[in-house]
Amino acid sequence: MSQEIGLVSCVKTKQDQPAPPKALYTSSYFRKMRAYAEQYHDDWWILSAKHGLLAPDGPSIEPYDETLSGAPVARKREWADQVAAQLAEHGLLSEDVTLVLHAGKDYYEELLPRIEDSGVTVEIPTEGLAIGETQAWYNEQL
Repeated sequence: MSQEIGLVSCVKTKQDQPAPPKALYTSSYFRKMRAYAEQYHDDWWILSAKHGLLAPDGPSIEPYDETLSGAPVARKREWADQVAAQLAEHGLLSEDVTLVLHAGKDYYEELLPRIEDSGVTVEIPTEGLAIGETQAWYNEQL
């Protein structure tokens, strides 16, 4: 049976105390991506610039100030290697999985080449949209 898995990127705005991953990120943009993932996907995970792949209901994590936006390519590649390994560990890189990325280019441009030979299908519904257009897309979907 095929599964559709949403991968939602982290955001800058966070609680000021440790929280489970799905509650740590507090921006309206994250809440829209989360709501979409919960409504339309079989399961969802968070792409954290600091921690890689996080289960939404995983253990509490400390707030952090790290992003892949504007990060050096070497850092993005290191992060993408980590996330590809984590996706494989969780059985999410197979032909019966579709990964739907709710993330900006900084979060997927180095990841995609690392997972393309795994058989997984990848969709990026907001690819090519500016941030305002992306937020409007989520508003229309929800």
